Amino acid sequence: MDANPSLTDPDAPQPDRRGAFFMLFFSLMVIGAGNTMLIAAVIPPLTRELALPDWMAGAIFSLSALCWSLTSPFWGKQSNRLGRRRVVALGLGGFGVSMFLLLIFAHASLSGWIAGAVAVFFSLALSRSIFGLLGSATNPAAQAYVADRTSPEERQSEIAFITSGFSTGTVVGPAFAAALVGVFGLLSPLMVTCVIAFSLSFLIWRFLPEHRPPRADAGMYVEPDGARGLWHSRAVWPFLVYAITLSLVTGILTQVFAFTVMDRMNVEDARQAAQFTGPAFTVGAMAILLSQLVLIPRLKLKNRQLMVVGCVPLMCGALLLIFARDYATLVFAQFLIGLGQGLARPGFSSGASLAVSPALQGNVAGLVISANGMGFIVTPFFGLFLYEFVSPQLPFIICTTLLIAMALFAQFVLGDRGEVTSDESES
Repeated sequence: MDANPSLTDPDAPQPDRRGAFFMLFFSLMVIGAGNTMLIAAVIPPLTRELALPDWMAGAIFSLSALCWSLTSPFWGKQSNRLGRRRVVALGLGGFGVSMFLLLIFAHASLSGWIAGAVAVFFSLALSRSIFGLLGSATNPAAQAYVADRTSPEERQSEIAFITSGFSTGTVVGPAFAAALVGVFGLLSPLMVTCVIAFSLSFLIWRFLPEHRPPRADAGMYVEPDGARGLWHSRAVWPFLVYAITLSLVTGILTQVFAFTVMDRMNVEDARQAAQFTGPAFTVGAMAILLSQLVLIPRLKLKNRQLMVVGCVPLMCGALLLIFARDYATLVFAQFLIGLGQGLARPGFSSGASLAVSPALQGNVAGLVISANGMGFIVTPFFGLFLYEFVSPQLPFIICTTLLIAMALFAQFVLGDRGEVTSDESES
């Protein structure tokens, strides 16, 4: 039996809960900042400077997303078995290793020590895949940690709070990266992120309050009832379908946006490109924060309603990118995309959590985080490949169509899955 009543009663006194949630907030903030630095200010200008095709930039993230999707459920289960703290710290350490290897291989490529497009691509993709394999541990363990310590009524707002850490990172990351690139060079954001990630990994390992000790019988660990086949259970699969489709849409919009800005602003120089893409992504990330920290607590919408409403600004942003020709319009489109993401993501994350029992929180968190990365596996083909070789507008038309389907799916298929019932409110 667990020693701490908070594991079975999230309403039990937990004086260290808020501080622990802030630690997880900052952990996800670092990951969010590092990822957006890569997408907005490092990888696209780097691949252009190395004369790699645009689709290769997306493929670097695609391999990482494949690893992320395959390993997130594993790490979610391991957080049940080994404790949330250890798995969160491991993920941050893996993220630091990935950034360090990217720094080494990118420097070697720019210096000519690694020659040939194929060799450069595989060295960068291998570095990034470490994040998918190990860095994927942090998110599901952090979400499960929050689920362990919240009541059903609190779940949506608290999950929105820690995931807004990731969003805060995406606000800070692009602007910070643009400043670093302008002063210290293209690869400086990698070094800074690497140092911060290792430092936070140590702090989490050492100081995050963890009342669920690693299991003494870890070698004989038995999955809780309902864990097998959870991904296709009636309660969970609609949230995963929505999450996968949303990740495809946001993956396309994110990866294509950086190249759209560079092409429509006629920018090729790496440092100059970062000055355009960084601030634009910062505005989008600020919109995510606005959604999660201001709108969601005040609107008090059900999870399904958040999923439907979130599609509307996303669709408007995608449509705007078809016609945008000036920088201000491009930035406004990014704001709308961020607003939609900020509304939709807590909806399906909280909904999936509430759809299963407390014993399955690590499992469902792993599945949700896995689904969040699945769309990025194919975005180079639906996004950058179509953008580069078919039509610059086609990726945005595809996104608009998918978003209409997602809104209809959430409205008419979800029903009352993943909502707080009167029984849960009273328990």
